[in-house]
Amino acid sequence: MKRIMALAAMLPALAAAAEPPFKGDAAKGQAIANQTCAACHGADGNSQIAVNPKLAGQIPEYLHKQLVNFKAAAGKKAERDNPLMAGMVASLSPEAMRNLAAYYADQTAKSGTAKSKDLVALGQKIYRGGVAGKGVAACASCHGPNGAGMPAQYPRLAGQHAEYTETQLKAFRAGERANDPNNAMRGVAEKLSDREIQGVADYIAGLR
Repeated sequence: MKRIMALAAMLPALAAAAEPPFKGDAAKGQAIANQTCAACHGADGNSQIAVNPKLAGQIPEYLHKQLVNFKAAAGKKAERDNPLMAGMVASLSPEAMRNLAAYYADQTAKSGTAKSKDLVALGQKIYRGGVAGKGVAACASCHGPNGAGMPAQYPRLAGQHAEYTETQLKAFRAGERANDPNNAMRGVAEKLSDREIQGVADYIAGLR
């Protein structure tokens, strides 16, 4: 049984290793970022607005997936519902999305800070150890002990605005955001209380 569990834990890493390198033209992506994205996310992807996510240093495959999910295909709803972002990506070609993802992935993420000592302690406990009584796995098992994420699998979290992370976790919990593969984040968030979500979000903000 232990061998089976160990193998299961290795599968995401093996899958990531099998992924071909992400391809995109960061220089072309910068031109798009300066024209379309900088006002909300910052020219270098380090947003100063707490409700807008930092994009700098994010895993390019994740960024690309979100851009694709914001854009509705003909006759279908977008996989990630966000009217503002839908407008932003409406004119972007598949190549432009890849270039934009490559640009922001190349930028250096700036550190954030946690705000509440009590919330951070709760968040650290959940992030590193999960909530056994609720069947919630440690966030670190997918996103890494320092929140660096896993290429092509799980996004970087370290330093992300607590307000943004809290909003997304609550959206997953309510089913308002549903573009997580295999219901992974919805299955976690639906088991967390408001305070637990706030704790995780605050702890993540201080990760580096």
